[in-house]
Amino acid sequence: MKFEALKEKIIEKIKDIYDLEIPMNLYDLGLIYAIDCARSTGGTTCVVTMTLTSAGCPVSELLVNQVRSVGSLIEDEPNLEIQVNLVFDPPWSRDKMSDAAKLSMGML
Repeated sequence: MKFEALKEKIIEKIKDIYDLEIPMNLYDLGLIYAIDCARSTGGTTCVVTMTLTSAGCPVSELLVNQVRSVGSLIEDEPNLEIQVNLVFDPPWSRDKMSDAAKLSMGML
C-alpha cells in the first residue's frame, strides 16, 4: 500500500496524544478505528475515524482538535490535511485497547 508509511507516521504522532482522564494515548486506548488517505492535486488528505470512551467526554473537542493538528507535525509530507470522522458505533470498550495498554493499566 502506498500510504502505509504515512499512516505509520500519523499513528506515531497520535501516540503522543493522551486522554486526560485515562493515562494512555489515544491509539493504544483503541480510540482510532481507521486511517484512510488519498492524494489530490492540492496535497494529501487523511481521514481518521475515531471514537471516544464516552459520548459525553468533557475533553472531546480538545482531543479531536489534537488529532486534526497531527498533519502539521509531519514535516516530510507537505499539504497534509487530517480530517476527523468521530463515530460512536461501534462503541468503545476495553476490548479495543492494545495489550500494552491493558498491561500498563493492570488489566492483564
